Amino acid sequence: MAAGIACQKPAPTKKIEPTYDRKTGRLQLLRYDSNGDGAFDTFSYMDGTRILRIEIDQDGDGKIDRWEYYGADQKIARVGFSRAKDGVEDAWSFFNAAGAIERIEMSMKRNQKIDRIEHYVNGALARAEEDSDGDGRFDKWETYEGERLTFVAFDTAHRGSPDRRLIYTANGNARLEVDPDGRGVFVEAAADAPPTAQRRR
Repeated sequence: MAAGIACQKPAPTKKIEPTYDRKTGRLQLLRYDSNGDGAFDTFSYMDGTRILRIEIDQDGDGKIDRWEYYGADQKIARVGFSRAKDGVEDAWSFFNAAGAIERIEMSMKRNQKIDRIEHYVNGALARAEEDSDGDGRFDKWETYEGERLTFVAFDTAHRGSPDRRLIYTANGNARLEVDPDGRGVFVEAAADAPPTAQRRR
């Protein structure tokens, strides 16, 4: 029995390593090995005792995949993540006072420029707007009920407002409507109108 206990491997040792500013002595960075595998996976950037942001390698592949940004109240203001899990931060979650996701901002081209914003209600996607052509203005709008896309509108004329929209029924059918003169009055499109459905994500 004693021999069996003696042969057991020691438990992993978690370690933490601080870095201080040489001039002021203030804490700048805490490196933490959260699972005791010998590699740092959590990096807390500090201003003394105040947390600025925390970067985390959640899957242990050596690439950061979660960025936590903290406000002056030391609560999380937003969380960044990499949709491709390749270490490139390209989306950010924002939370309401209760801690639930309120919106997600995305850089679809992965260049740090926000070109899609998704809005959530009670944890479910409710609506979204997107700049699909990269001109800095939203030109696509989506509305959801539950997990179902019910409505998507497009600004194909670059007027700043939708001129085409697709309305989806519960059985999956879609109706195309157009606003030909930009007055906000939509009418059902002619049967030979150019399709717009291919622009959906």
